[in-house]
Amino acid sequence: MELKQVILVRMDLKLPPGKLAAQCAHASVQAVFNSDKANVAAWKSQGQKKIVLKVKDEKELLEFVNLAKAAGLKTALITDAGKTVIAPGTKTCLGIGPDDEEKIDSVTSKLKMV
Repeated sequence: MELKQVILVRMDLKLPPGKLAAQCAHASVQAVFNSDKANVAAWKSQGQKKIVLKVKDEKELLEFVNLAKAAGLKTALITDAGKTVIAPGTKTCLGIGPDDEEKIDSVTSKLKMV
């Protein structure tokens, strides 16, 4: 079974590149912490494949939270502390997995890469 992780990023926030990278890192790490240890170990041995995809806004981000959870996927919704460029409590990213690539694709395959 091929494993991967997907990170969804809100495009409406127009985050500067450094902030976008930091938010994606938060989503990736927290999603790993939330995931099944066997999946994480297998994913690490496969090279830790991860893909960053676009969502248009908070509404769409939250729709994918629900879709991923309904599919039985582990998630990590990232909410910013608001110390730099966006308001406190802003939902920025969603980490999904690592998990079975086909299972994740069943939820996210229509989204485009950043």
